[in-house]
Amino acid sequence: MTIVEFFDPSCEACRAFYPSVKQILAAYPKDVRLVMRYLPLHEGSAEAIGILEAARAQGVLQPVMEALLDAQPKWHNGDMTGAWSAAKAAGLDLVKAKAMPSVGINAMMKSDLEDANTLGVKGTPSFFVNGKPLAEFGPEPLYAQVRAEVEAQQNPNQE
Repeated sequence: MTIVEFFDPSCEACRAFYPSVKQILAAYPKDVRLVMRYLPLHEGSAEAIGILEAARAQGVLQPVMEALLDAQPKWHNGDMTGAWSAAKAAGLDLVKAKAMPSVGINAMMKSDLEDANTLGVKGTPSFFVNGKPLAEFGPEPLYAQVRAEVEAQQNPNQE
């Protein structure tokens, strides 16, 4: 079962949803996977996405993601000093991160933006559960839709 989230690290609503998404993944560790697609809609978003992708390359995505979201009020206005400080404190090697080529990251963001446009995504966070858009916006409806999909996969003959 797959959740696709169109995500902007500078988005306050994405930050608010993060604990719920993390809780869903913890509740269904073998049944649910999360695919994050980037939709840079806010000031500083593209740079924050670069930080996250550098963290992924360095094997510290989870702690850096959490640090960036925790520190988001200090940097979501586009002053990225706070984002870099938080990432460093979470274990990101800043020298390697800043030297990482942005070509691949820019291509990924472009592809994600094109897919978002095709799907009619207008903002973040936007969720698709097994290809279906979230029926109702909110953490509880997301959890309910995921639970229903997991149960349907575990009991395919029941309707």
